[in-house]
Amino acid sequence: MLDRLNSILSKNRSDEPDSITIEGRKIGLIWKRNPRARNISLRTDIVRGVIKISLPTHAPTENALDFIQRKIQWIASRFETAPQPVKIEDGAQITFEGESYIIVWDEDLGRKIVQEAGIIRLGGPKDHIPNRIIRWMKQEARLIFSDDIMHYCAIAKAPVPKLSIGDARGRWGSCSSRGTIRLNWRLIMAPVSVRCSVIAHEVAHIKHMNHSSAFYEWLDTIYEEDRHQADQWLKMHGTALYMIGENHARDI
Repeated sequence: MLDRLNSILSKNRSDEPDSITIEGRKIGLIWKRNPRARNISLRTDIVRGVIKISLPTHAPTENALDFIQRKIQWIASRFETAPQPVKIEDGAQITFEGESYIIVWDEDLGRKIVQEAGIIRLGGPKDHIPNRIIRWMKQEARLIFSDDIMHYCAIAKAPVPKLSIGDARGRWGSCSSRGTIRLNWRLIMAPVSVRCSVIAHEVAHIKHMNHSSAFYEWLDTIYEEDRHQADQWLKMHGTALYMIGENHARDI
């Protein structure tokens, strides 16, 4: 009980700064005191532009700041090499199923979004472009993901689960024991093989709710391509998908 109280009180410690400046860049700090933590750790959230610090409940803030200082070069490198945000606007380039498209807006066009070779066309109010493009991609994602799930469930001879569409950072998909597969709509921007690898992975969890060797053997049975290549693509390019229209996507 005491540890829990101390943990709650420590959330508003006045000596925990809310930002740090590294090489001229202001980076937010998010503190989390965990009574079960034994060591200080940190991770960067490139999309939000923050550092998340986890530390034991009673660890001095000065120790955490020293730890951050020792990691300054690594942190700076992470943010320096991070992909830049991409606004969804007229003339912007985005991807859909791994292919590049230019957004073309014309006030004389109808409101219906038209996808053709290398171009996504739309009319309507210009300031509605981001919301309408993201909403369209989410709708397309639901249709395409549903077909993919049915495809892999047929191979796995598994019941077709309910599909939920989300936008969780750092999680491309999940499968609950209650029979729901949740997928990140941003997968619609990734190459088809990458998207299908994630979906096959979640379908494989219907049989094995773990990451045992039996699970991966089953995944390799139902997924037709090289899952290692797909995993590598997401590791290298996944953050860039989160940077596309990130400021708008949370509200749709």
